[in-house]
Amino acid sequence: MPDLEIAIGGRSFQVSCQPGEEHFLRAAAAMLDSEAQPLVASMGRLPEARLLLMSGLMLADKAAALEDENRQLKAQLAEIEGRPVPQREKMEVPVIPPQVVETLAELAARAEALAARLDDRAGA
Repeated sequence: MPDLEIAIGGRSFQVSCQPGEEHFLRAAAAMLDSEAQPLVASMGRLPEARLLLMSGLMLADKAAALEDENRQLKAQLAEIEGRPVPQREKMEVPVIPPQVVETLAELAARAEALAARLDDRAGA
């Protein structure tokens, strides 16, 4: 088992952990130390047990707040997922009536005939 030296609130501690868990232990110690540092700064040197207790309680308070937030978010998610799926809107695409297409074709034919006559006159 690896032995690590960690610092909490300016004090060193020797702790052991499972092989490969050193990173997690260091991360946990850093979290505890981040709670202990303000305590030491505001209250001065505290007995070791009290420092660790207060730091642990502050972390537990943060964890409880996160659990509450997580519970609320899960409830909101369940409520959203429980809503019925909205019906898709039908969209109607207007269809051009056949008589309009025929009229446009007739107009195009007339325009081409007029253009051809103008070309004939211009060439003569």
